[in-house]
Amino acid sequence: MNYGYIRVSTDKQTIENQRYEINRFCEHEHITIHQWIEETTSGTKEPDKRKLGKVLSKLQKGDILICAELSRLGRSLLMIMDILNQCLKREVQVWTIKDNYRLGVDISSKVLAFAFGLSAEIERNLISQRTREALVRRRAEGVILGRPKGRKSSRVKLTGRENEIAGLLHRGYSQNRAARHLKVHRITLGKFIKEHSINPTIPRLSI
Repeated sequence: MNYGYIRVSTDKQTIENQRYEINRFCEHEHITIHQWIEETTSGTKEPDKRKLGKVLSKLQKGDILICAELSRLGRSLLMIMDILNQCLKREVQVWTIKDNYRLGVDISSKVLAFAFGLSAEIERNLISQRTREALVRRRAEGVILGRPKGRKSSRVKLTGRENEIAGLLHRGYSQNRAARHLKVHRITLGKFIKEHSINPTIPRLSI
């Protein structure tokens, strides 16, 4: 399907100019717009908070998204790149009129896809590096990171199930069978019973 996307920032702006440009372009290219998407909203809003986001989620291979210019998709370069990257992954074409831009399956689009992937990898590496640097700085400041050595977590998988465990044991379940029922290892269950002094013959009552 071919989608015509129109966005204006304020009510004072008219969508008719963009519609006219897209219609004239489609006539020249012998293309039919099957669905129009029009919205009055700021381009700084994330796509998933706009009508554009709903369209992007249903675009399929071979679809074409046509707009007057790339700035209609978003106000920041990173946002536009993210939208184009989504379209590339789905093999959706994006055409703009003023920019004369064509995102498709040609070699330039493949180069762009590589650039998107590379920039994403660089960003992940930068985040990882900043995280490591922050940890090193906090250690240098004497901050203890993680759980102090020798301290056990106050909550484990079986926490809050003491009554259930006591009930199973009271009904004659072996620890092996009870562990399978509770979907934990028998050693984990045995340790929990010992640490919480769960009586295997008398069910514990809730208070």
